[in-house]
Amino acid sequence: MKELLRTNNVVRLSWAQALLRDAGIGSVVLDHHTSLVEGSIGAIPRRLMVAERDHARARALVAAAEEGLG
Repeated sequence: MKELLRTNNVVRLSWAQALLRDAGIGSVVLDHHTSLVEGSIGAIPRRLMVAERDHARARALVAAAEEGLG
């Protein structure tokens, strides 16, 4: 697994997961429970991970989608 993004923004995280899912790319969120245990104050960001073989495609997909939002 390789880290695609690290964020405290749960909306961005959910959006990225949906984008990847629609493209057929599986993802896993790490540090979700740790973030909750520390009180969700944002000290520990969540990490969105994808398989190493999907990382380049996932990174390009997220970058293109974020560019389209601007």
